[in-house]
Amino acid sequence: MAVKLRLMRMGKKKQPVYRVVAADSRSPRDGRFIEILGTYEPRVEPSRVVIDNAKAVRWLRDGAQPTETVARLLTQCGAMEEFTASRAPSPS
Repeated sequence: MAVKLRLMRMGKKKQPVYRVVAADSRSPRDGRFIEILGTYEPRVEPSRVVIDNAKAVRWLRDGAQPTETVARLLTQCGAMEEFTASRAPSPS
């Protein structure tokens, strides 16, 4: 099963709010998901990103592939730095 970290659209018409979710790549955009990692509210000034970094790093370690937008959001909230730091070999 290929897992993707992607956005799931919520909210009213013309007022989107997104959930950042881990989902099977074959499931539809707003369909089934495995776990909710956080939220993204683009209409708030400045846009609000709330992501549980521990969950995101765990999914990235397990091989989940983020979409371009989610990768940008993970970089913005610091989860990508945690992931790359955990993968780097420790100096001996």
